[in-house]
Amino acid sequence: MKTQNYSNHRKFYPPHHFVYLPILFILEGYGIYKIWDDAEHQLIWILFSLIIFLILYLAFMTRQHYALGLQNRLVKLEFRQRYFEIFNKRSDEVCEKLNFGQIAALRFAYDDEFKELLYKALNENISGDEIKKSIKNWRPDNDRI
Repeated sequence: MKTQNYSNHRKFYPPHHFVYLPILFILEGYGIYKIWDDAEHQLIWILFSLIIFLILYLAFMTRQHYALGLQNRLVKLEFRQRYFEIFNKRSDEVCEKLNFGQIAALRFAYDDEFKELLYKALNENISGDEIKKSIKNWRPDNDRI
């Protein structure tokens, strides 16, 4: 596996992203095309397109909602644990001042950079993307879905 950094930290699930979703998009495009091409069966093609769209929407939203919701919760818990290990203090007050993007970005920094970037996030309100771009020594998160 390649060393993780800012430019390659996003992850894809090939069966979902490169097989299932493209097939649904092709079917949706075909159904929309047939609505105008086959006037005799137009109602059937409208229904076909509507069903494919609903399957596509449901597949996307359900996968995103459950997986990312759970992961976001774990990222927050990981931040709290890490903060406690570094500073030997509870993180409740700090967590209230940071948004999720900042918390998520801080997990890519090793402890020495974590302190510095946390300070910047709290005092200069830098965004999660700015935090990621500021990391000199990237700490990979190979478990992110």
